Amino acid sequence: MEVLIMAGQLILGLSILVGLHEWGHMAAAKMFGMRVEKYFIGFPPKIFSIQRGETEYGIGAIPLGGFVKISGMIDESMDTDAMSKEPQPWEFRSKPAWQRLIVMLGGIAVNVVVGVFIFIVIAYNEGEKILPASEVNKNGIVASSLAQEIGLKTGDKIVKVNGKSYSEFNEIVGSDVFLGSNSSYTVNRNGQELDIDIPNNLIEKLSELDEKGSFILPRMPFKIGEVIVKSNAEKAGLKTDDRIVSINGTNVQFFDEIQNELQKQKGKQINMVVQRGTQQIPLTAQVEPEGTIGFYPVSLLKFTTESYTLSKAISVGTKDAFGVVYNNIKGFGKIFRREVSASKALSGPIGIARMFGGVWDWQNFWRLTGLLSMVLAFMNALPIPALDGGHAVILSYEIISGRKPSDTFLENAQKVGMVLLLGLMAFAIFNDVWKVIF
Repeated sequence: MEVLIMAGQLILGLSILVGLHEWGHMAAAKMFGMRVEKYFIGFPPKIFSIQRGETEYGIGAIPLGGFVKISGMIDESMDTDAMSKEPQPWEFRSKPAWQRLIVMLGGIAVNVVVGVFIFIVIAYNEGEKILPASEVNKNGIVASSLAQEIGLKTGDKIVKVNGKSYSEFNEIVGSDVFLGSNSSYTVNRNGQELDIDIPNNLIEKLSELDEKGSFILPRMPFKIGEVIVKSNAEKAGLKTDDRIVSINGTNVQFFDEIQNELQKQKGKQINMVVQRGTQQIPLTAQVEPEGTIGFYPVSLLKFTTESYTLSKAISVGTKDAFGVVYNNIKGFGKIFRREVSASKALSGPIGIARMFGGVWDWQNFWRLTGLLSMVLAFMNALPIPALDGGHAVILSYEIISGRKPSDTFLENAQKVGMVLLLGLMAFAIFNDVWKVIF
């Protein structure tokens, strides 16, 4: 079921984004009087179509893409027979270069607008949940196994990032740290300050282990939230708002300590002492084989939520949206500098589906759809033949030089671009499968 939910979210998200992208091309083409023969979401074979005026609107059986067919344009259809005839006034090739350039950039522009809009709405509706640095450093951090590899320890208090003080937790695990070069943490460990260098290939290791979200966590005092019905926690008598103070005689204060103790006692019975109001109550519970007893924790850390006015949300949302593009540029920089390998850094449809997750969460869905909209705009802007950016480069050359490239050159460029894109797609899919299997 989780696989179906992942696939469903991926198909819906891409259908929305690709549909709007291709609509951008179509709207610009129609605005300049060009004939749009087809507008399809998905690739052939055709499932359904309807003719409206000069345009056939349809849905294809392969959902990971879409296309528009504009008369007189050399595209992935490679309709060379039509191109051999005399140009007609309604054809793409008959229009001025500046109009053709706008048509080619129409899809990118729409994806940027959609991405920015989604991020603005998210910022306005949700605001931002912030854990101040002062709150982080009350108890320090929980260091994952990978964090421990680079020299961090649970309980460390991070006082500086890249030599500078920070204001809130997200700055510790932000893109400036993971995508930057020669980054470092300054930590206070038992009253002594230490500098911990962050390897330039850390982002690759995080990708390998799916560990970015738990690489470093704030150390969390907690109380019992929801007790799962019919769980071992409920059978033991654990209640909402209880605080576990010891397990088998070992004092515990933080959630990571509880997790560690339960992992040691997998499948065994434990004796707990819980604080309930002013009373300390002994309880006995059976630990599940996976090291849980069946409750959700509630953090006692003091988060603050910053709500945004519409004008502030526009500023924050726009910054967040273009931050996606900036991070992609930095990511490609790491690949080109060979600090990370392409196979670890790039994801195809399977990898993207796993990002959506096996639970349908609309907040996460729209956040990822906004991110993908900006990524789609960025990728399409790359100067690769067959992509919008490749067409834009050729058209810019025509505008500047006043010389139009021959149809033969355009056809060959399209073929080269298609080979590159198909090769990249095959690599991404194979890479996804390899990651899942191995």
